[in-house]
Amino acid sequence: MKVICSNKRASYEYFILEKYEAGIKLTGTEIKSIRLGKCNINDAYVIIKNNRPYILNMHIAKYENGNIFNHQETRTRELLLHKHEAIKLATKVKLDGLALVATKAYFVGSLVKIEIALCRGKKLNDKREAIKEAESKRNIAKQMKIASRY
Repeated sequence: MKVICSNKRASYEYFILEKYEAGIKLTGTEIKSIRLGKCNINDAYVIIKNNRPYILNMHIAKYENGNIFNHQETRTRELLLHKHEAIKLATKVKLDGLALVATKAYFVGSLVKIEIALCRGKKLNDKREAIKEAESKRNIAKQMKIASRY
């Protein structure tokens, strides 16, 4: 599994409840651009229309060697999930007020997969606690490194 891009901000902004793997419908120039690593999902999120999931704001740079059939950079792309998974996600988003956020894009063989997460938003004090926890982990690792020298 080769990771193309990841959304590190998602774990800071949201409590991640469940993760799902979805395929994605791409055109020829999009897949060529992704193979060059020119993909960004930091602002990407998922909506569900007519029981079909779509990813919005996923940025794939234009393919440099493309012609007049080059793709739009932030077009809406359809995600490929089983029908029962899409219906399950749609009901959770509607009833529980949760969000669907793209967290990672990666290759499985020659196919591009998107990891989407069912998330609940964090409040400001939760974000502060996450920062404190990360700082304490960093300090402990630093002290362990210093202690291992002696």
